[in-house]
Amino acid sequence: MSRAFSGKPADDLTIDALVRDELAPDDVRIHPDTLEAQAVVAERHGNPQLAANFRRAAELARFPESEILALYEALRPRRSTMDELDALADDLAARDAPRCAALVREAAAAYAARGLLR
Repeated sequence: MSRAFSGKPADDLTIDALVRDELAPDDVRIHPDTLEAQAVVAERHGNPQLAANFRRAAELARFPESEILALYEALRPRRSTMDELDALADDLAARDAPRCAALVREAAAAYAARGLLR
């Protein structure tokens, strides 16, 4: 069953509930389990790349928005050094986000090869 990050069932997330001011910010955040369920569907339909994206999103769904925005900024070309990206990858791995850590390491290697590091 799909549910919000707060644990509230998706069926309870209605416009009427919003109008009645019954929804909190965590009620409109997606739950990591929902993203994993979407990854399974993507795999069943022959789309492993989409499944991998959903699984990375599931890892990040537990992080506060400010950290997601900082990660996005760090991954923009010429915004980070190799050492900064390595530290970011280490932090993600330590916080149970190994797929995201691997993506940061892959991006760092690509940026190094293309001269896109700071």
